[in-house]
Amino acid sequence: MFEFHVEGLTLSQRQILSALNIKINSGETHCLLGPSGSGKTTLLNLMAGLEQENVVTIKGEVKKDNYWSPHKPEIGYLFQQPRLLPWRTIMQNLLLVEPDKEVVLKLLHEVKLQDYADYYPSKISLGMARRVALVRCLLLEPELVLMDEPLTSLDLPTAREMRGLIKRLVCDHPTRSMLYVTHDLDEALELSDRVSVLGHTPAQVIYNSRIDDISRNELEALLKH
Repeated sequence: MFEFHVEGLTLSQRQILSALNIKINSGETHCLLGPSGSGKTTLLNLMAGLEQENVVTIKGEVKKDNYWSPHKPEIGYLFQQPRLLPWRTIMQNLLLVEPDKEVVLKLLHEVKLQDYADYYPSKISLGMARRVALVRCLLLEPELVLMDEPLTSLDLPTAREMRGLIKRLVCDHPTRSMLYVTHDLDEALELSDRVSVLGHTPAQVIYNSRIDDISRNELEALLKH
């Protein structure tokens, strides 16, 4: 289980986030919904330790011999933008994370990009670049994956393919947990085990439950607040 406690966040004398707690069970996909500008990306950046680390506490526990013990998780982050180095090939980008070329090729095969290893990022589509970024994230062998609207700006067939890869490589993994940020209800309903909704100003968690315990109409109503 992973627990994130945020004391709150104020930027430019404006409070962005209220104090909030988010718990993610081992092997669970937890979807964070909220309207644009509600602080979802800011919250992910806090969790990843990319900014204002002093306001967030990260706790993790692993079960060994029937006892829970403190544990700091290995975190992988899939950003909205692929963030690939343009002067390096796909393989060269990934070897910065995992030096074993065979391991990299195996994951590239999983996302059907093994034939593009020697291409530069400018020579592949956005959808392909997102798949490369997914590989880079998974090469860290993360226990917890953070995803920030990874299907944004993709056409429907490409988004469907990417969603299938995320489900197979992350959601269906027996021990890998994920916090998935989106404003798309279809993504949330298909991928998540549990859903939280951010709302109000400053942002706070206004709803949290198993995805099976709430209807699409109820989620739509919550997102309008």
